Amino acid sequence: MPYLLDGNNLIGLVRRSSRPGEEDRRALVAEIADRLRRSRARAVLYFDGPGNDRPAALGSLEVRAAPGSSADEAIVRDVTRAADPASMIVVTADRELQRRVRDAGGKTCPPKEFFDRFGSHAAPGGSPKSGESVDVEEWTRYFEDERNRSRE
Repeated sequence: MPYLLDGNNLIGLVRRSSRPGEEDRRALVAEIADRLRRSRARAVLYFDGPGNDRPAALGSLEVRAAPGSSADEAIVRDVTRAADPASMIVVTADRELQRRVRDAGGKTCPPKEFFDRFGSHAAPGGSPKSGESVDVEEWTRYFEDERNRSRE
């Protein structure tokens, strides 16, 4: 079952930022990719607004922008178009989006339940703070593994 993640909603909850920026997006992507790589779960993370023309992938996490529409619209559209909408799980705290997903035949999951299910991250809120160490060797091993590379 793929998870569809409401990126802007999760940024507000995880990063505690009312006006998230590009750094917040990168930190959320890194945190979710880190959590997912310890599992076999797949997820698509949607953000509002402009982004790359093509989806980006980091291991089992795909990142999509929703230019010209909202992430909510893209999520509902993808649930509706799925061969089995009941297998789609949308992670959001947005009640209106939850209702629309259920009306389209999908399931919803609260962010806390998703984060609890996929373990903890080294630094709550995303990327390491200034002065904290980053295990470069671990990241190098991760990106050297063919399974963690984008397939185009």
